[in-house]
Amino acid sequence: MCKKKLLAAVLIVAMILPLASCSKKEDAAKQPAAGAKPAASLTIGVSLLTRTHPFYQDLEAGLQEAADASGFKLLISAGEFDVARQKDQIQDFIVRKVNAIIVSPCDSRSIGTAIKAANDAGIPVFTADIACLAEGAKIICHVASDNIAGGRLAAQAVAQALNGTGKVAIIDHPEVESVIQRVKGFEEEIAKSGGLKVVSKLSGQGKKDQAFRTAEDILQSHPDLDAFFGINDDSALGALAAIEKAGKAGRVKVIGFDAVPEARAAIKVGKIYADVIQQPKEIGRKTIEAIKTYISGGQVPATILIPCALFTQKDAS
Repeated sequence: MCKKKLLAAVLIVAMILPLASCSKKEDAAKQPAAGAKPAASLTIGVSLLTRTHPFYQDLEAGLQEAADASGFKLLISAGEFDVARQKDQIQDFIVRKVNAIIVSPCDSRSIGTAIKAANDAGIPVFTADIACLAEGAKIICHVASDNIAGGRLAAQAVAQALNGTGKVAIIDHPEVESVIQRVKGFEEEIAKSGGLKVVSKLSGQGKKDQAFRTAEDILQSHPDLDAFFGINDDSALGALAAIEKAGKAGRVKVIGFDAVPEARAAIKVGKIYADVIQQPKEIGRKTIEAIKTYISGGQVPATILIPCALFTQKDAS
């Protein structure tokens, strides 16, 4: 009888062991890859160019909506056009050991040292709206408007406003990569027209007051100017103010970039001819999606471009 009981026990153990082994394998398969961070526990440091501009307010909203949907925590700050301040913000993120960093650089080249420090700390860096151009700085993914195509749209609007002939000035901001791309697309398209010529390209630093002074200088140097291209709406609105002060309202056309509410109102009444419109909330959402995919071990493209469109008076009515 004892022998029979012993044999039965052995058989039961033999049946249980394979099941236990299978269960362990299934549990192991459910575990994240070695080194992967569970997505729901992510803390992401964000340093924007500014939090005062409507475009960046919408970009921040897109980031926050997507982060909330995934259970991520965002630490949001802004350089406010000061790259030294932005570098300090990134250093603070490194000290706090965030899981990822999002940057909209105040200066596409100077920000490189801060991004390299994050690289050395093993923190993945993503850029939104503005790319990093610093050599040796590693960016996992850049999400932005298709700024070259946007610049071409702006040039097409100028051609339409001037019937294909005239002198054009650009209110520039060459420290910023997105602007470099816009101006590149704009100048390439203008060159195709034959009858349009860029006679001046000066920086307005992306700010309305500086753009106003820059536009005043251009109007004095080129009294026969026909149009301004403002690389953002602060630049376009600053140029508009200079045009009105010079008594040339309606004579000199303005094309902007962003279509913020103030610019849309000016387009509606015919003070600004057109604007290139972006999708900042979509840029924010796509950036969070890229981080989520990367941290989970998936592949993300080096660049994600969001289409632009033209906003004219018919769209404002």
